[in-house]
Amino acid sequence: MAHRGSCHCGNIGFSVDAPLDEAIACNCSHCLRKGYVLAFLPRSVLTLDPVDGEIGTYRFNTHKIAHHFCMTCGCAPYAEGISPDGGETAAINLRCIEGIDLAAVKITEVDGRAY
Repeated sequence: MAHRGSCHCGNIGFSVDAPLDEAIACNCSHCLRKGYVLAFLPRSVLTLDPVDGEIGTYRFNTHKIAHHFCMTCGCAPYAEGISPDGGETAAINLRCIEGIDLAAVKITEVDGRAY
């Protein structure tokens, strides 16, 4: 099942070919401030559209996750990293998915402050 998403201004567009029925809400300093609801999936299910503007990248703490954001509108629709099993992973900000009903998504609270 393909889902469409983008940053606020549309410079970063993408599709995700996977069910988006589970996600996390992390309370680390970054996720809490941004209000992320993240679905972690294999990087292979994320397809980026050609980018119209510049993509910024922010890394913090252990620098394992590259949080990407639009340099025009500041919206952060996805991140990339390596999963604990060594595979390439994508973290999709479900708040950037078109037409998603977040009430239908199983959201697990994660204590990211503990790490």
